[in-house]
Amino acid sequence: MLRKVVQLYLSGGMCGYDMEGSPIWYDIVGPLDARGLILSATKQDLLKTKMRDCERLVQECHRQSEKLGKRVDTVTLIYDCEGLGLKHLWKPAVETYIEFLCMVEDNYPETLKRLFVIKAPKLFPVAYNLVKPFLSEETRKKIMVLGGNWKEVLLKYVSPDQVPMEYGGTMTDPDGDPKCKSKINYGGEIPKKYYVRDQLKQQYEHTVQISRGSSHQVEYEILFPGCVLRWQFMSDGSDVGFGIFLKTKMGERQKAGEMTEVLPNQRYNAHLVPEDGSLTCTEPGIYVLRFDNTYSFIHSKKVSFTVEVLLPDKASEEKIQELGSVTPK
Repeated sequence: MLRKVVQLYLSGGMCGYDMEGSPIWYDIVGPLDARGLILSATKQDLLKTKMRDCERLVQECHRQSEKLGKRVDTVTLIYDCEGLGLKHLWKPAVETYIEFLCMVEDNYPETLKRLFVIKAPKLFPVAYNLVKPFLSEETRKKIMVLGGNWKEVLLKYVSPDQVPMEYGGTMTDPDGDPKCKSKINYGGEIPKKYYVRDQLKQQYEHTVQISRGSSHQVEYEILFPGCVLRWQFMSDGSDVGFGIFLKTKMGERQKAGEMTEVLPNQRYNAHLVPEDGSLTCTEPGIYVLRFDNTYSFIHSKKVSFTVEVLLPDKASEEKIQELGSVTPK
């Protein structure tokens, strides 16, 4: 039996049909608490739920074929990306989503008719670049990133009475709800009471021993704006300081006070709960991730960490700029 938390908080839902009778599925990204889901349910629960959704869409295609007297075997997807943020790029969540994409590509290769991306923020090209390698060329061709006129475009493919009022149509729930929440789950933040402790086992690429009264610096070169630094770390036995700096001089080691502080240094209880985070780099340069143990005069610290540089998909970035996509404030 799937955990209740998945049913309550995994956003999305089937709602309406396009002009050719194909069912429409909405994925609502912004309110999705990716971290909360991973910490509250097993990966198998999440994957099973998403695959059940796929089977539900296939069955709906069969029903539409019988009802309309013609073959209906593809679905339309609408990805509402308003609110897509760095919190959605948490590595375990992205890896789970990629595993789901691979399962869909393997088991439902011809099911997608088209995928509309609406309200895509500036971060979308980075998120898309993470999953693009796992999509077939045919699937990529079916993805349409819409600009500020997305409501008008949707209504060229879907009748207004088949689109929720929230998305520019006339459909409402029986009680008048313009979001059609009886069909679409909008997710939300998951209460920590659902969290399953010690469920997530993380692996780290590097482990260092930081002597008492010292620090450890790791440098990453960012070649152009819009790249994202993503990190995870844990300490052994006690807390550790962490901050990010931008070097002002190339080719030599600098102390923290000589660099530009990008993410303020502070102490984290990473020995109790692993830390993770992301930073959008607004300018190119050498970014220094600094693990700080200068305040400890007694204990050395063992720190395990993984750092990645996420690149934006340039084609998507240019298309968003070209179409004048809406960027949520």
